[in-house]
Amino acid sequence: MKLNLKTWWYFLGKNNQFVVKLGVLFLLVGLAFRLNSSRSNQFPDITEPPFLETSQAQGSLSVPGIIEQIHHEGSCNLTVGNWIRNPEGPLYTNESCQFIESHQNCMKNGRPDTDYLYWRWKPKDCELPQFDAKKFLEMMRNKAWALIGDSISRNHVQSLLCILSKVEEPLHVYHDADYKNRRWLFSSYNFTLSLMWSPFLAEAKIFEDYNGVSSSEIELQLDKLDSHWTSVYNNLDYIIFSSGKWFVKSAVYYEKETILGCHYCPRRNLTELGIGFAYRKVISNVFDFVIKSKHKGMIFYRNPTPDHFENGEWFSGGTCQRTKPAEEGEFQYNVLNSLLREVELDEFAKAEIRASEAGVKLKLLDVTPLSLLRPDGHPGPYRHFHPFAKDNKEKIINDCLHWCLPGPIDSWNDMLMEMIVKG
Repeated sequence: MKLNLKTWWYFLGKNNQFVVKLGVLFLLVGLAFRLNSSRSNQFPDITEPPFLETSQAQGSLSVPGIIEQIHHEGSCNLTVGNWIRNPEGPLYTNESCQFIESHQNCMKNGRPDTDYLYWRWKPKDCELPQFDAKKFLEMMRNKAWALIGDSISRNHVQSLLCILSKVEEPLHVYHDADYKNRRWLFSSYNFTLSLMWSPFLAEAKIFEDYNGVSSSEIELQLDKLDSHWTSVYNNLDYIIFSSGKWFVKSAVYYEKETILGCHYCPRRNLTELGIGFAYRKVISNVFDFVIKSKHKGMIFYRNPTPDHFENGEWFSGGTCQRTKPAEEGEFQYNVLNSLLREVELDEFAKAEIRASEAGVKLKLLDVTPLSLLRPDGHPGPYRHFHPFAKDNKEKIINDCLHWCLPGPIDSWNDMLMEMIVKG
């Protein structure tokens, strides 16, 4: 669909806030990716340009207040730190791992620089050990894991598989027709690792073709969680949930089979409720389900990661050409990421108290701050095979959202294992 800036600006004008107008216009639109395409040669498309409300159903705490509440006094805040040199480099290479899909195989696709591979995350107040694949697999004997979410969850699963396969090559024991839902077995440990596609975590009808072209608004049931994951929830020992970016898409919101309103649906006479309204409803329901389940395993909620487009968006020539980590303060959360983060941290702070009272292990895997400092870790033009080859006449579009493998995303696993070890 074409980008209708006139309609876009009209909806923004209703907000009457210059910062939001400017920020959304230049920073938000590019985040409306078609995140569900794992094999298309085209970079994810966008649906209609979204309208982002400044604040609907605001939480009771500011983001700094929530952060302070979540990271309890006396514990090490793994999210505060900086990237330091790591001469040893990654635990695997693009040649040693068969699980890297072509869009994230930056080295194979011709990326010429390698400096981005030689950094590790160092929290300010403690040491963060490197992920120990052997120890992890021993700890996970007879356990079942699932990462539930969108294409960034798929990116994360591939990172885990690459590291773990240095100890044992897993068997690919299941996939659906579109390879969106998959499962691997590390037979020596009877350990299963699953990827479950659920970009909204709630029930949703998505009217997109193979190339991500939408024929109608998404129909999102705000009060019904996706049965694909709820039906197997109690059989899983460890779960990592993540969502967020798909809420930018044009959608009609339902509750109790009744239409409540929508997000950017100009062809319908419906109330604009906005991203924050829907996201808060769904995330609150997810946490409510987790707490009431009395699940005895460990449940993580992972925040969405920021993109790093500069000099434009993905559709207007935006690039990510940096070759080393950014300095603190060099990049800020854009309007969408700020909204999603506020909702998540607020809802998590409330859910954490209830989970503790119910004896449920609910943890926040907050990879957003450390990821914000890695503009060098995206495929950029090297999402495509040798994009600057002389015979390549395709328009080069940068991917500044997903992560190269190996790359900064591998450090998420360092943080993850530390949280598991510490319980």
